Amino acid sequence: MTVTSLDGAEEIRVLLVEDDTDIAEEISAELKSRDFCVTVAETGSAGLEQALTGLYNVMIVDRMLPELDGLSLIETVRQKGGRTPVLVLSALGAVDDRVNGLKAGGDDYLTKPFAMVELIARIEALLRRPDDTRQTILRVGPLTMDLIDRTVKRDDREIELLPREFRLLEYLMRRPGQILTRAMLLEEVWNYRFTPQTNLVDVHIGKLRRKVDAPGEQTLIHSIRGAGFTLQSSD
Repeated sequence: MTVTSLDGAEEIRVLLVEDDTDIAEEISAELKSRDFCVTVAETGSAGLEQALTGLYNVMIVDRMLPELDGLSLIETVRQKGGRTPVLVLSALGAVDDRVNGLKAGGDDYLTKPFAMVELIARIEALLRRPDDTRQTILRVGPLTMDLIDRTVKRDDREIELLPREFRLLEYLMRRPGQILTRAMLLEEVWNYRFTPQTNLVDVHIGKLRRKVDAPGEQTLIHSIRGAGFTLQSSD
């Protein structure tokens, strides 16, 4: 087990449970470059021991581990009251495998091989997940969404949205300033559990942007080249 950190920085603590040394080193190096403090455990039992300390802001857990498999690790943590967000890593990408990972208590599921930008985006999503998802009014800058009345306003201007556009904007507004990849949007907004070759997300983002960002108004919906999209206000 190893711990890496940046001296003098206020760190977010990440527990990485991964027995593949190359993958663990790659992930750890990337997280360290972003000022995270990373603890790496190479077995399920070592990972469980660390997880039960409650010291971590987020956990990355491989599904197939020596001594104790990843799902059993997560289930044990949840049974003991642990609420730390967990990203499950696995080479098993079938729908049933993903469902089992989430049922075990995982918060997100990423199939190997993966792009590092995707992993980072998902970790940031877990770290920025709202504590209270029951809130009924969302606000980002001049944008207000009423989840009960199903209405959206930008200042005093009402914005009419189709059901899918509303769901897409809700997902963006719950994660302001966060880069959301196309794969994440396909999973959460369209319930796809695979990544089809489609421009579906780009088409809907384009339509939503034309409704939210009228001519002359500050741009709220931004495209991040090679990464995804974000909703951000300078207010």
